[in-house]
Amino acid sequence: MTPEPLTPADTTVVLVDYAVGFANLIGSHDLAHHINNAVGLAKTAKWYESGLVVTNGRSSKPSGPLYPELLQALGDHPVIERATGFDSFLDERFAEAVRAEGRRNLVIGGIATDGCVLQTVLGGLRAGYRVHVVVDASAGLSAETHDAAIQRMVQAGAVPVTWFSLAAEFQLDPRFQDAPHRMRLMREHVPAMAMSAASFANALEPGGKAGRPA
Repeated sequence: MTPEPLTPADTTVVLVDYAVGFANLIGSHDLAHHINNAVGLAKTAKWYESGLVVTNGRSSKPSGPLYPELLQALGDHPVIERATGFDSFLDERFAEAVRAEGRRNLVIGGIATDGCVLQTVLGGLRAGYRVHVVVDASAGLSAETHDAAIQRMVQAGAVPVTWFSLAAEFQLDPRFQDAPHRMRLMREHVPAMAMSAASFANALEPGGKAGRPA
């Protein structure tokens, strides 16, 4: 079967439990890199105008509110505070928010990979969605727990993706082929690739002016 492309018009990005209280538990990824990827994923959803559903536990819980960097990127986008844990689809407000987006594809990232992300992915599959898990914008207690959860989700039918590859796929949409979004995401969140692009442009520019500050 030929895989269908992920398009903004048919994809909802789901952000699960990026709470400050969980940050000190992350052992599978560098924390700064993890936050960078989570924010990049949120910006991808907003800039390419895909569906976007954000959920967290109640901010009064010890896990607390979402990462400040993520809240800044989200702006006034609503955050669904769940009364239930683990499988977000057991919370009717969350399930209804996903249904209201009217898109078949879900792209899910969050923490912890082997907890709320795993159970929400499985809940999405049971609900009949085509589910993708963002492996580099999710994190767990250890590399072992993260990898085992990813393997279970893939075996259940979820498709692994990375956040910047999602942005590249969204960029293929005719509405966004000439948009600056991917280059802006590269500059803000993938600096190594941005430097490589500047080096390539510099090599093509007579006199090597492309890499000089404006």
